[in-house]
Amino acid sequence: MLNKPKYNLFKNTNYALAGLKDIFQNEKSFKAQLMAFFILGIFAFLLHLSYVKTSIMIISLFLPLICEVANSAIERTVDLVTLEHHELAKKAKDAGAALVFMAYFIVFMVWILTLYA
Repeated sequence: MLNKPKYNLFKNTNYALAGLKDIFQNEKSFKAQLMAFFILGIFAFLLHLSYVKTSIMIISLFLPLICEVANSAIERTVDLVTLEHHELAKKAKDAGAALVFMAYFIVFMVWILTLYA
């Protein structure tokens, strides 16, 4: 690929951090996901469950954050291609939103199964 720089661990880490910083600064939905992460994470600790159960619950909270980053990448790519309304662009953005929705469903299921197991 012509547009791909040579691999370098430190440069790639900087790219990743720059991406997270940009998403945090420009995506309200990511900030909301992060707020939910911290609120639910604190709640998980306050339940005084076993270390394993608490860990499973908190680890599951990373899934919506990861999916929101992917959703942001999809939305930005679609916006790069076209800002006009196009049915395929809408479907791509809807699929990204579905990704986040499904992540929260998984979190819900993990929490229910962990609390009642």
